[in-house]
Amino acid sequence: MSSSRTQVGIVGGGPAGLMLSHLLHLKGIDSVVLECRTRAEVEGTIRAGVLEQNTVDLMVETGLGDRLTREGLEHHGIELRFGGRGHRIAFDELTDGRAVTVYPQHEVLKDLIARRLADGGDIRFGVSDAKVHDHESDRPSITFVDSDGNDQKLECALVAGCDGSRTQTRKLIPEPSIRTDHFRQYPFAWFGILAEAPPSSEELIYANHERGFALISTRTPEVQRHYLQVDPDDSVDNWSDDRIWDELHMRVDGEGAEIKDGRIFQKSILQFRSFVCEPMQHGNLYLAGDAAHTVPPTGAKGMNLAIADVYALAKAMDSFFTSSDRKMLDGYTETVLPRVWRTQHFSWWMSSMLHRLPDDSGFGHRRQLAELDMVTRSVAGRTLIAENYVGTPLI
Repeated sequence: MSSSRTQVGIVGGGPAGLMLSHLLHLKGIDSVVLECRTRAEVEGTIRAGVLEQNTVDLMVETGLGDRLTREGLEHHGIELRFGGRGHRIAFDELTDGRAVTVYPQHEVLKDLIARRLADGGDIRFGVSDAKVHDHESDRPSITFVDSDGNDQKLECALVAGCDGSRTQTRKLIPEPSIRTDHFRQYPFAWFGILAEAPPSSEELIYANHERGFALISTRTPEVQRHYLQVDPDDSVDNWSDDRIWDELHMRVDGEGAEIKDGRIFQKSILQFRSFVCEPMQHGNLYLAGDAAHTVPPTGAKGMNLAIADVYALAKAMDSFFTSSDRKMLDGYTETVLPRVWRTQHFSWWMSSMLHRLPDDSGFGHRRQLAELDMVTRSVAGRTLIAENYVGTPLI
């Protein structure tokens, strides 16, 4: 078995792992990223992306903003539609000019990978059987099989578990003696499509309708991303293109809005769940991103929450390596968990306000309409949505 050493071993090459490696490099800290997928698979997995103002600012400030500022679509508001009418939440007016940027997650990953490799970063793609050892000691290690089939051992001082929702690193925190998992499964799912069509709206539309929720979003000026609320047990085989467009028109069209059809080239069903692991650390192992928590997509928070995690974690690791001070490392969970739960609440609140519950006899929908009316009429209500949507400070 070949052996090598670094300061931080990072399991997972998604947004959390790659951004952590990038931030550590800027602080002069070495890391190795271990990713089970190939580079082509990482960069080719198409995922939506709405970046908070804080995420955009961090990417620009740390040298990742060239394509983002050139190709990203800046949005200064969203529209909440109910009762056949639209109600705009003006981010720029309610948050002193702040905004969000539509920039797909796989494009963020392309930027991170290119920058890490240009900076001499060590990313091991296509590894398998990655296992963390002795994370409770001061000499943890990670064994894995590299892309050529060779057994490898990586010795490190700290380990970051950034291996996504199907994580293996989370399981190293003993349950229930130390780890508590908080989980909620929602009684609805999203049917998502990618379509070659012109934009139906300049900004995202969140629609509450008696037939269920719909989201109108954009990927590029030529490609649109739309969602429909469906039953979690539904199948893409049940949805012809004509049925999809008919349902989108019924749920969204009305005063000031009309869906523009096009050729659908991708269909998928996205399950809804909320999850939080407490604590997000054990010994010298630290979890970040989906390895520690997942949120419903309604608030567009998943990738942004992962970036917030590693922003705090990089600062804590820097304090440890520069001054041997463990205070920030030991307090990592306490630092990031309040933000995690605030984000969980916002995503849950938006979901509960916009989706039709399957057992609703009519009372729930009328209550939602009253809540939406109250929120959109009130400056305080619109500000609450705007401040959370564009993002609160990273720490």
